[in-house]
Amino acid sequence: MMDIALIDAGGANFGSVIHALDRLGHSPRRVRDADALGDPDRIILPGVGEAAGAMRLLRERGLVDALRDATAPTMGICLGMQLLFEHSEEGDVECLGLMSGRVRKLQPGQGIRVPHMGWNVLNTMADSPLLSGVEAGAQAYFVHSYAVPVNSTCIARTTHGSDFAAIVQQDHRCGAQFHPEKSSKVGERVLGNFLRWAP
Repeated sequence: MMDIALIDAGGANFGSVIHALDRLGHSPRRVRDADALGDPDRIILPGVGEAAGAMRLLRERGLVDALRDATAPTMGICLGMQLLFEHSEEGDVECLGLMSGRVRKLQPGQGIRVPHMGWNVLNTMADSPLLSGVEAGAQAYFVHSYAVPVNSTCIARTTHGSDFAAIVQQDHRCGAQFHPEKSSKVGERVLGNFLRWAP
């Protein structure tokens, strides 16, 4: 059985991620602090909320250094993906710095509402095992007000006013700005690909 460490950073989507992994035949273990992390096969960092509060919780629980030192393939989801980067405009906070880039606030405009909420198209930008079986025009479910602009880590982008990173990958870390646990077969496929991924 694969050892999947699910990091508790106070996100409201924690339970739904557990159910999504259960549907894939895996029972993750909840990790609340650095001592409990151990040496897992996979690490998932889900998150809903705001960056400063989540980073404060990770620091208090000793998980910042533990996640920086971890060698297991790691996936951030929604806010969890944003925390993988160097800095977030949300609360002007230093993040984990595991991936190159900075998180910016989405800008509203005519017909463009923030937060970005609902289904939107994933546009593939690079070949990756994480995108195996994700067809052109596939849609995923988003709920967020901040995002990472398209940069070298981006393997799929989405447009809401401007382009932003929907799926990122750098070394043994990756992330999804959308909620795979709420994105039906597309999200299930991305999660399954991550569990099979061998970077």
